[in-house]
Amino acid sequence: MSKLDAPPSPCVRNCCLDQNDICLGCGRSIEEITRWGNASAEEKQEILEKARQRQEKRPYRP
Repeated sequence: MSKLDAPPSPCVRNCCLDQNDICLGCGRSIEEITRWGNASAEEKQEILEKARQRQEKRPYRP
């Protein structure tokens, strides 16, 4: 996968970190957010998968 195939940022402009430094908007950790710009396409896919799993485990809050 090349940089051209890299997924776009999952940022939804709802940046607020929880007590574990995980963004409530996109589900990425603060480390993953800061690393995103320099991450390879494969690393970005891994970050997205981890974020998706975190968001699925997050309790629903209206």
